[in-house]
Amino acid sequence: MTTLISAEWIRLTSSRIWLWGGVAALASGAFIGLLALAGPENFDPPLPPLDTAEGTRVLLGLLGFLACLPALFGTAAVASEYRHGTVTTTSLFAPRRWTWLTAKLLAYTVAGLVYGFLAAAVAAAALFSAAAIDGVTLGLPVGVVLSLLARVALTMAVYTLLGVAIGALLRNQVAAMAVVGGYLYAVETALTMIPGVKALYPLLPGGATAALTGFTYLADAVAGQTGEPAVPLLSAPAGGAVLVGYALVAAAIAVLAPLRRDIT
Repeated sequence: MTTLISAEWIRLTSSRIWLWGGVAALASGAFIGLLALAGPENFDPPLPPLDTAEGTRVLLGLLGFLACLPALFGTAAVASEYRHGTVTTTSLFAPRRWTWLTAKLLAYTVAGLVYGFLAAAVAAAALFSAAAIDGVTLGLPVGVVLSLLARVALTMAVYTLLGVAIGALLRNQVAAMAVVGGYLYAVETALTMIPGVKALYPLLPGGATAALTGFTYLADAVAGQTGEPAVPLLSAPAGGAVLVGYALVAAAIAVLAPLRRDIT
C-alpha cells in the first residue's frame, strides 16, 4: 500500500492535475479577496457588507461553494485512467483492484487537504488585505474567520474523496464530471424549491456542507423567492459527520463495486 500511494503521488506530480489544481486553489482564494475588495454591498443584488457578521460569513461560504472544483479534480484522477487506458497497466502492477483504488482515495484525500488549506490561506490573506485597503473591520473575530476557513479546507478534502469515488464508479470522465458539477450546482438547488422534498436538504451533501461552513445564504435566498421559511440546517458537527459519512460510503462502494467488473 505504501508503494501504491507513492506511485499515486508520482503520477499526480508528473501530470498537469497538480498544476491546474494549484491554480484553481489560488484563484478560489483570490476570488474571495476580489469580492471583498469590490464590496459585497455593491453587488446586484447587494450582499450584506463586509463589516457585518453575515457579510463575512457569506464570503467565506462562497469559498466553500467552490468545493466542487477539487471534487472535479478527484473525479478526473480516476476516470482519466480509463479514458487513456493506463488503468490496464495499473491493474497489472496491482492485480487486486481494491488496493490501487484505496491508494488513490488516500492519496487524493491528502491532496484535497493541501488544496483546501492552500485556498483557505490565500482567501484569509486576501480577505484581511481587502478589509485593510477598504478601511473596514471584518464582522467576525479573527479566530472565527480562521475556524470557518479551516472547515472549508476540510470540506474540500472530503469533496475530493467523493470525486475520486464517483470517478471510479462511472469511469467515463466527461459523464463523471458532468454528474459532479450538475448535481452540486443544479440538482440540489432545484430540490430546495420543491416543498415536499426540500425538507431533506439538510441531509444532502450540499445541505451538510452549508451547515459545516455556515453558508446559509443560498437556502435563505431560495426561501425568500418561494415565500416559505428556510429549512433549518444541522449543526456544524452534525453537518460534518453527514458529509464524511457520504464520502466513506462512496469510497466503500468505489472499492467494492469494481471487483466484479472487467477493465475496458
